Amino acid sequence: MGYGVVTMTGGRGRAVWYAGFALYAAGVALLRGPGLEHWWGTWAAGGYAAAAVISNLTAGPAWGGRVWGERLAVAAGLAGALAAPALWLMTQEPTPPDVAVVARAGVLLAHHGTPYLPVAALSAGGWLAYNPYLPVMTLFGLPGALGLPGKTWPWLAAATFLLLYATFRVTLAPRADGRRAALRHAAFWLACPVMALPLTMGITDPPVIALTCLALALLARSGRALEDRARRRDIAVAALALGAACAMKYTAWPALAIIAVMVAARGGVRSAVRFTGAVLAVAAALVAALAPAALAHPASILQNTVAYPLGLTAAKSPAASPLPGHLLATLGSGGHLAALVLLAAAGLAVAASLALAPPATPAAAARRVAIGLTALFLLSPATRFGYFIYPISLYAWAALADREGTGGGRRATVDVPLPDLAEADEYPRLDETTARVLAAGGARSVL
Repeated sequence: MGYGVVTMTGGRGRAVWYAGFALYAAGVALLRGPGLEHWWGTWAAGGYAAAAVISNLTAGPAWGGRVWGERLAVAAGLAGALAAPALWLMTQEPTPPDVAVVARAGVLLAHHGTPYLPVAALSAGGWLAYNPYLPVMTLFGLPGALGLPGKTWPWLAAATFLLLYATFRVTLAPRADGRRAALRHAAFWLACPVMALPLTMGITDPPVIALTCLALALLARSGRALEDRARRRDIAVAALALGAACAMKYTAWPALAIIAVMVAARGGVRSAVRFTGAVLAVAAALVAALAPAALAHPASILQNTVAYPLGLTAAKSPAASPLPGHLLATLGSGGHLAALVLLAAAGLAVAASLALAPPATPAAAARRVAIGLTALFLLSPATRFGYFIYPISLYAWAALADREGTGGGRRATVDVPLPDLAEADEYPRLDETTARVLAAGGARSVL
C-alpha cells in the first residue's frame, strides 16, 4: 500500500526503502535474541539488502526502464523476508503459538464440528488451550487437518496476497495498467515487514487487514459508480468481505462500527442499517455453516474469544508488550480494572468523535479506524506491538487511495434524483461534470 510512494521516487528511491527494511530486520535479529523473530530478522536482512542493491543497480535505462528492476527487487525481498524464513521455521523450529492454535482448531473442527475446546478442558490446558479467533479463521487450519503440508503458513500467505491484489485492483482501477500495478503493489506489500514478519510467524492478522481494506476500496468505488447495478454490486461484495473479516477476528468489529457511520453520513441511516445488517448476516451465516457444533456451546465461545483476550481467565495471554494497558494490568486486579476502564473511555471518545464529525469517505473512515485501533491496542490488557500493523496498513491504503483519487474524497459529488427512485439514499453518486451535463439535458440536479 505504500508502494505508490515508493514508485514515485524511482529505482534509487526504492533502494532507500529496501535499505530501511534491511536495517529494521537487522535490528530485530540483534535485539530480539534467540527465537523465531531472530531467524526472521537474519533471513530478511539479507533479502532486503539484496533488493536494495538490485533496485540501485537497475535504476538506469539499460534495464529497460524500472520494470525488471522492480520485479527482481520484489522477488529478492519476498524470498528473503517471507519464503526462506517461513520454510526454515516450518522445518527446523518449534511451531509458533499462533500456528499451533489455528492448526489445532482445524483438527477440532474437522472431527467435532467446533474449533473450541470445552470449558472443562480449558482450565486444565493452560493458555495454549484457548482459541481467541472466530470460526472462519479455522479455514487456515483445515488444510493441515486434512493432511496437506505446511500447516497454516502457505494458506495465510496465499490468501493475504490474493486479497491484497483484489484491494489494489479496485483501488487502482482507473489506471490504464491497473492489473499490473495491482500485482506490483500486492507483491511489494507482501514483502514489506508489515506483512512479511507476521506471516512468517504464522500470525493471523494480515488476511483480516486485507479484507477490511478490500471492503473500504469497494465502498469507495461504489460512491463513484454511475450505474445503480454496479453500485449495489460493490456494496454487496464489500459487505461480504467485511462480514468474513468479522467472522475471523474481533479486531474487525471496530471497523464495522466506523464504516457504518461513514455509510450513514454518505447515504442516510437506512443505508447504514442495511449495510450493517448484511455484514452481520454474512458473519452469522459463515459461523453457522462452518462450525455448527460451536453454537450449541456458547459458554465455550465466550471463554475462548471474549474472556481470554480481556484477561478474565486464569490463563493469561502471552501477548504482553510493555504498552500502557498491559503495564496497568500487571499491577494487580485494581490495575487490570483501570486498564479496562480506560479502554472503555477510549471507546466512548471514539464514539463521540463519530457523532460530532463522522467520516464522509472510505479513506477518512480508514484513518478513523486506525485511530480507534491504536487506542485499543495501547490500552488493552493483553496486547503486543505487532497489532500496530492494522493502523499502519489502513493509513497506507487511505494515502494511496487519496493519491489515486479513489478514496471517495477527491471528486465533487452531487445527488441526482432519477424518476424511478423514491429514496434519497438510493441515488447514484455522480461527479460534478457529469451532473452538469445531465442538468443541461433536462435532468434535475443540485450543485
